[in-house]
Amino acid sequence: MSSSVKLPPGCQPPIEVYVNGVLQVEGRDYERRGDELRFDRELAQEGKLGFWRWLIGAFGVGTYRKQETVDVRYQSGGRTLVAHALAVEREDADR
Repeated sequence: MSSSVKLPPGCQPPIEVYVNGVLQVEGRDYERRGDELRFDRELAQEGKLGFWRWLIGAFGVGTYRKQETVDVRYQSGGRTLVAHALAVEREDADR
């Protein structure tokens, strides 16, 4: 499995990509293909909180899952911007 992230509209280089606050290296950790970033590994995303996990949490019992966030620092219109917690999509290995 691999993961991809859509870049914000107007995103221009130079860009810096962070996963959980750790700087990623293009060519080693990810590849840029047009308006998206491709990661060779699956980035964990928790998704929606189900009823039973919500109910257990309401009683103070923790049910934690791994959650990886992708942030991108980029240029657009001559300004430096940061996109925080971009949506991660899982992909099949043959894509």
